[in-house]
Amino acid sequence: MKDLIDERRGKILSVKDLPTLPPVLEEITKMIEDEHSTPKQIAEIISKDQVLSAKVLKMVNSPIYGFPRRINTIQHALVLLGFNVIRGIIISTSVFDVMTQSMVGLWEHSLACATTSKIIAEQTGLKDPEEFAVTGLLHDIGKVVVALQLPEEKQEIDKLVKNEDILYFNAEKKVLGFSHDRVNAWLAEHWNLPLNIKEGLTYHHNPRFAEFHPEFANVVHIADFICRVLELGSGGDSQLPLLQKKAILALGINFKKLANIMDKVLEDIIEIITFIPK
Repeated sequence: MKDLIDERRGKILSVKDLPTLPPVLEEITKMIEDEHSTPKQIAEIISKDQVLSAKVLKMVNSPIYGFPRRINTIQHALVLLGFNVIRGIIISTSVFDVMTQSMVGLWEHSLACATTSKIIAEQTGLKDPEEFAVTGLLHDIGKVVVALQLPEEKQEIDKLVKNEDILYFNAEKKVLGFSHDRVNAWLAEHWNLPLNIKEGLTYHHNPRFAEFHPEFANVVHIADFICRVLELGSGGDSQLPLLQKKAILALGINFKKLANIMDKVLEDIIEIITFIPK
């Protein structure tokens, strides 16, 4: 089984060879790791790709981030949101570009989860809510990459979900030997994403295992649950995952605060489900 998992891991990580990830991303990643790089220099690189620039600007002006004034330049977006958020936006919009019809609803779910993650972070007084938003946006990226790199296995997963009416997460484990949270960890390492975002992506189904940034895993775990309860988009199945009580307690969320979060998400629901970058 280990050899099969290693083989599938190799296929998944060859995502760098797909046209979905723009060549500019590797250059941006190197510059972000260079402490001497400036937002202006990074913005100039992104701006060379006009299509990518348009997608990034559309996303930063979306209801997810909710800035009162329109952001018109990549440099301005970098200053407001930071390198990590912009890089996450580039990855998500690039990979989701090639979603197949069999995954209709996953992008909407991801957008909703991004917005809900930001709302939870704001309501619980966490710093940099935009980084929580981009973690929510990327939380199911492993599902997309598996569909692209392992299409036959993806069909088996869908069949198992339908026939046995089980969680997508559990169907992945039966078919692949691992689930999308493990894929998220591989991709986060491969793309050199920061540790806080990596932990949110890796442990959003099991936040108790997050060692360094449990708040990211807790927030996305709760956001994912809320979006499923409200049926915002689709995670690939019709089941409701268990909500871990420790995640709620760790963030100090009581019934009143949870109700406020749900109300805020519902207020934004129309904008959330109608904003679909193309």
